[in-house]
Amino acid sequence: MRSHRSVRHLHLLVASSLALTALVGCQSASAGDKDKDAADAGPVRISATQGSAGQPLAPDHTIKVEAKGGTLTKVAVTSDDAEAAPVTGTWDKDRKSWHSTRTMTPGATYTIQATATNAAGENTNHRSTFRVRPAQLANGVSVTPTNNKVVGAGQPVSVAFDHPVKDKAAVERQLSVSTSPKTEGSWGWVRDPLTGIERASWRPKTYWAKGTKVTLNAKLSGVNTGDGRYLRRDVTSTFTIGTARVSKVDLNAHTMTVYEDGKKVGTLPISGGEPRYPTWNGTMVVLDKAPMVNMTSESVGIADPYNKDVPWAVHLTTSGTYAHAAPWNEGKGIFGKINKSHGCVGMTNKDGKWFYDRAVRGDIVEVTGSTRQTVATGNGYGEWNLSYEEWQKLSALD
Repeated sequence: MRSHRSVRHLHLLVASSLALTALVGCQSASAGDKDKDAADAGPVRISATQGSAGQPLAPDHTIKVEAKGGTLTKVAVTSDDAEAAPVTGTWDKDRKSWHSTRTMTPGATYTIQATATNAAGENTNHRSTFRVRPAQLANGVSVTPTNNKVVGAGQPVSVAFDHPVKDKAAVERQLSVSTSPKTEGSWGWVRDPLTGIERASWRPKTYWAKGTKVTLNAKLSGVNTGDGRYLRRDVTSTFTIGTARVSKVDLNAHTMTVYEDGKKVGTLPISGGEPRYPTWNGTMVVLDKAPMVNMTSESVGIADPYNKDVPWAVHLTTSGTYAHAAPWNEGKGIFGKINKSHGCVGMTNKDGKWFYDRAVRGDIVEVTGSTRQTVATGNGYGEWNLSYEEWQKLSALD
């Protein structure tokens, strides 16, 4: 019995030893395969999609960089042209490829620099250049407010175009607004009924809060606005909201009451448009101002002829509405009594200068009591004459 158990014990030891040997053998083979794979790893092949036969690329062409036999570790698309837009991009999930995510500046030359690594940790570098096709048709852009300005609580972010934009969605996708504190708002598209100028505007849900910092980032260089008409530059602007100044014009009471940050600072006797030439109803925003403006009947299409140098002129609409001093009407029992202007809001010389000195771009002027219709959305900054829900519907994006 003792001898039988010893033999059986010996068989178990041999079996266990063989199993252990087999296990160790498997582990050794796996490590050897890895070493072999690393030793056999060849250099990574990097390819960059740049079109065919070295021809210039369209500004909205997508650049794609791929690695075969390894993974990409770096991709940069840059230009020595100071005005060329930087090209951003994104990786696929395993970093085998990279593709650009924005348009490029027409006429610029770009360089692709890429690095990839194989299984052995060896790097392969790629460098190539390409040129972007110049724009045969171009569109220009202007932004309001410009950088570092302090503006009133009604000022929208305005991006105006030299030519009509047919592909509004393509443009709007490249526009972004950031605010501090966070402010809800929306883009909308409007056209000035007099000049035909088309613009995208971003307005908050309600008037801006004082002290808000606003930054526009418009990645427009290379964007096709329609029919091959390209934009040629990116635009940025950062501005601040100043005093919340709201002036309420009551054409029935013949007064303009001015509020600053919610506090009434003055009530001025005024004279609005007479029945033949009534003042616009609705909310207007200060566009600019000048200490003296020459105004003529021809410039606003009025039959009653006049040609006057008008002092302390605060501009409210592109159709020619101003709030200004009208010293020629002083001493006639007009201000605070009757509406006698050609559509503007007139005041005494003293009151006109008082209002002028306070007014800044973006201040709000709300007019009620006129027989005329509400001022058109595109006639100056008439964005506030729509409810926020109505305004959101003017966005080109769902």
